[in-house]
Amino acid sequence: MIIDLKVPSPGESITEVEIANWIRKDGDVVSKDEELAEIDSDKATLTINAEQAGKLSIKIQAGEKANVGDVVATIDTSVAPVETPTETKKAPAAQANDVKVENKTAAEKPQTEQPKTYASGIPSVSAAKIMSENGIKSSDVKGSGPSGRITKGDVLSLLEAGFGEKTGEINREQKTEKMSMLRRRIAQRLVSVKNETAMLTTFNEVDMSNVMNLRKEYKDKFKEVHGIGLGFMSFFTKAVTIALKQFPAVNGQINGEEIIYHNYCDVAIAVSTPKGLMVPVIRNAETLSLADIEREIAALALKARDGKLSLDEMTGGTFTITNGGVFGSMLSTPIINPPQSAILGMHNIVERPMAINGKVEIRPIMYVALSYDHRIIDGRESVGFLFKVKELIENPKRMLFAGKKGEEVLLGI
Repeated sequence: MIIDLKVPSPGESITEVEIANWIRKDGDVVSKDEELAEIDSDKATLTINAEQAGKLSIKIQAGEKANVGDVVATIDTSVAPVETPTETKKAPAAQANDVKVENKTAAEKPQTEQPKTYASGIPSVSAAKIMSENGIKSSDVKGSGPSGRITKGDVLSLLEAGFGEKTGEINREQKTEKMSMLRRRIAQRLVSVKNETAMLTTFNEVDMSNVMNLRKEYKDKFKEVHGIGLGFMSFFTKAVTIALKQFPAVNGQINGEEIIYHNYCDVAIAVSTPKGLMVPVIRNAETLSLADIEREIAALALKARDGKLSLDEMTGGTFTITNGGVFGSMLSTPIINPPQSAILGMHNIVERPMAINGKVEIRPIMYVALSYDHRIIDGRESVGFLFKVKELIENPKRMLFAGKKGEEVLLGI
């Protein structure tokens, strides 16, 4: 019996995908539920799994495009896979320990040779990205993942061991790499934003002293109570939700000749991943505590880096926050994430001389930027919104609701 393997639907608005990589080769005999291929859409990466055991026949090659519902391969179920003791008994153990192995250094990894299988020398998506950026070939890395697959940890361990360090030789090689569907989609969206919006950016500076002192004083107790670390992003997210209520146009969007105002704050957080920038959304952020926001950010960031975000988790945001400061950025003009109308850019914290009550003091200062669509957001609203965020960060007690007081109430401890 011949079974067709069709392209699954990544989401309602996506009709085309690209075959990123075939994990198994044409003619291989595969097992049921085995991962066969990875497919890229302009939102996320998905896998195609074997519906039944049998012989694989590939119809659409890696790098080629396919529409949702197209047959990318077939499986001949009349050809049964031959199970070996190595594959049946050792593979589950390898899968269970994969995460632990990935985080070990090269010196700590077991030296047992992996048996040669279909996955030997095949990198995961995140590993392939790092290998491409550093000019690493599959033959340079020993895979420690299931069935000898190359994991992200294998590549990082190789780089830590000094792979590719300069030896005095001059390398003038060039390489050409096809843009992924996600990268192409990002490029299209960024160009369209520039062409279709009246985008301006306003700036301000934030004295981070009070937030930093608050975090230093309570971070250990916060982690003890909530089981999650306390970062700056949760403070900014909370401040943004309060400011959006005061300046609703910043939380709105244009729909034809109408403006849509949202009475909720679905805040998108920009996350850098091996495949490009992704922007998962924290739903109803205005209702969440700092601990809840930190948990949401941690969970979404992990999913983004593993390529496991769903389409629903990346759509529908009403406002975006991006933090270039984690990469050392002093100042930037972030680009609006359509169809939203504004985005807040955070930057690095630098000790700067400030005039305080007629005296010069050294304070930890962060520059912040708000890019906005001037078609629906006026200067008064954009400047007022950013100044409100500044006020709330500089005095975290102002984030408390009326009738409540004290930093511990804000932190939920």
